[in-house]
Amino acid sequence: MLAIILYQNSYQLNEKSITISHQPNNLDAILAMPRHPLADGKPGVVIFLHGDGPINATHGGFYRPIWEALARSGFASLSWNKPGVGGAPGNWLQQSMDDRADEVVAAIHWIKGQPQLDGQRIALWAASQGGWVMPKVAVRYPDLCFMIAVSPAINWLQQGRYNTIASMKQQGRSQHEIDMELKRDRQVLSLLNNNASFEQYQKTQGDAADFTAERWHFVHKNYRADATQDLNAIRSPVFLALGGKDINVDINNTEQVYRQYLNRANKLEIKRYPQATHSMLEKSTEESFVKSGYKGLFFPRTIFYPGFLQDQQQFAWQHRDCQ
Repeated sequence: MLAIILYQNSYQLNEKSITISHQPNNLDAILAMPRHPLADGKPGVVIFLHGDGPINATHGGFYRPIWEALARSGFASLSWNKPGVGGAPGNWLQQSMDDRADEVVAAIHWIKGQPQLDGQRIALWAASQGGWVMPKVAVRYPDLCFMIAVSPAINWLQQGRYNTIASMKQQGRSQHEIDMELKRDRQVLSLLNNNASFEQYQKTQGDAADFTAERWHFVHKNYRADATQDLNAIRSPVFLALGGKDINVDINNTEQVYRQYLNRANKLEIKRYPQATHSMLEKSTEESFVKSGYKGLFFPRTIFYPGFLQDQQQFAWQHRDCQ
C-alpha cells in the first residue's frame, strides 16, 4: 500500500525552493519545472494566484496535479507562500489586492531574469479571490500568454450576499433567518463605509461579532474590490472554469461579465462542470471526508472534477506559442 501511495503522489516535476526579492517582504516560492521538458525550447511559466486564506505555495499539495498537467504543455509553475504562511515574512491579512498584484509583478521580473525559463511566455492561474488580482496584473502586462480563472467572483459585496443566501439555503435555514443575516450584513457594510474601528464593530455586533481584528482590517482594505474595470484591459486568451455547485460565487454573474468584456474571437473559453464545487471537486467528494481523504491520498489526480485537469492542459497547449 505504501508503494501505491508513493507512486500516486510522485509527479513528473522537479521542484525547487527559491526566494524572489520584493518589498516589503521577499516571496518564499516554489518553481515546479517539467521533469521532461519539450524539445522545442525552454519552458514558459504559469504564475499561481491563491484564493482567500492562509495558503502555502503548493496549497497543501492541491496544486501539484495542475502543475503536472501544465508541465505536459511545456510550462513550469511558480507559486509562493502567502506572507506569514509557512515561515514566510509578513502577514497576508495586511494586503490589498493591489499589494498582491505587486507580488506578481516582482515574480514576472524574476522570471525574465532566469536563463532556464522563457520570459516571453508568462501566464497566470488564479482561483477565487485571485480573480481580483489577475486582471490588475493584466493592466500592467497586457502581453501575458494566457490566463486561467477558476471560480472567480466579480464584485466583493455581491459575492458576499450570494454566499450568505446560497450557504444558508443549503443548510435548510428559513427565509426569516436569511433576511436577518442579510440585515446584519447591511449593518456591517455601514460600519465599513464609515471607517469604523474593530472595537466599534464588536460593540455594535455583540455576540454576532465573528471577525478578528486582523480580518476586519483585511476586509476594510478590500471590500470594494470589483474586477469589472480591470477585466476590460485583458488582451490574452482566458480559460474560465465554473462549478455548477459553487455556493461561494454566483457563476451566472461571473460568466455574464466575462462574456461582456472578454468575448473577443478566440479569446474566451468557458467550461462549466455541473456537479463541481467552488474548489472544483465533485460535490459528493467535497462533502465526504472519507471520499476526499481516500482520493487525496491514493489517487490525487482524480480529486478534481473529471476533465478539469485535461481541459487546462489542452488550453495551455493550444496557447503555448502566446499568439
